[in-house]
Amino acid sequence: MFKTNMSVTDRVIRAIVGVLLIAGWFVWPDLTYSWAFWLGLIPLATAVVGWCAIYQLFGWSTHDDHKGGKAHHA
Repeated sequence: MFKTNMSVTDRVIRAIVGVLLIAGWFVWPDLTYSWAFWLGLIPLATAVVGWCAIYQLFGWSTHDDHKGGKAHHA
């Protein structure tokens, strides 16, 4: 479907950030903007699929193609 454009390190960092944001809702559910913690679903979802729409838009990739090539940035 989508070509992976994120490195393993990028995916791990996004997963951690996503989980921490979602966990914030359970820690502070009564905050006025507690719904904002659910924005953690975005980095968590991109970590799971390995594809980032923003990277695609700008032609960026942190994914190493394992063919001797390096990750590139536009």
